[in-house]
Amino acid sequence: MTTARDLMIVALGTPSTPPAGRGDLSLALAGAELIDLRGAEAVTLDGDRVVPGPAPLVDDPLLSEAAAALVRQAPYELVEDFLWRRGRDLASAYLAALEAEALITRPRRRFRDAPPDVADSAARRRAADRWTSGDPVLTGLAAAAGIGEQPADERVEELADDQVVTVLAAVNDAVMELEAVRQRRAIEDAAFDNVWRGL
Repeated sequence: MTTARDLMIVALGTPSTPPAGRGDLSLALAGAELIDLRGAEAVTLDGDRVVPGPAPLVDDPLLSEAAAALVRQAPYELVEDFLWRRGRDLASAYLAALEAEALITRPRRRFRDAPPDVADSAARRRAADRWTSGDPVLTGLAAAAGIGEQPADERVEELADDQVVTVLAAVNDAVMELEAVRQRRAIEDAAFDNVWRGL
C-alpha cells in the first residue's frame, strides 16, 4: 500500500464538516505520490523542483503512472506544477482503483448518492493504524485536504525531512489557491445573477 491509497481510504472513512472537496483531495493525493516516489528514491527535490531519478520498483500501478509522468528535462518541474498536473481527477482514479480491487463497495442502487463503504481489509486496517497513530505525513496531507475535524497536526512540524515538509507546504498552498479560485467564481456568478435580475 502507498500513502496515497491510505489517504484515500482515510478520506472515505472519516467524516468531515464540510466534506473534503474532490479537487482538494486530488492535490493531496498527488502530494502523497510525490512523497512515496521520494521514499522509493525515484525523485529528489532540488529546492522546490522535482528531480527524477531511476524508475522505481513499485507494484502499485498509479504510483508507477506518477513516476512515468515525471518531467525528465532540466530545469525540471516545480512541486506545485506537478501537484496541479498530476492531481487532475486523481481522486476519481484512486476511487476506481480501490473499487476494482474490492477495497470499497458501492451502496445499493436506491442509495446511489451515498458515499462508498470501505471494506474490511488489511489495507483498511493499515490506513486506520497510520491515522490513529497520528502519522505526521498522513495527517498533514489529510488536514490540507480538509479531512477530519482537527486542524493540521502539530506533529508535522516534527518532521526532520525538509523535502517532505516542502511537499506538504506545496499541497497546502495549492489547496488554498484552489479555494481562492472557488470563491472568485462564486463572487462572479453572484454578480452575473444580479445583472440578470436587474439589481
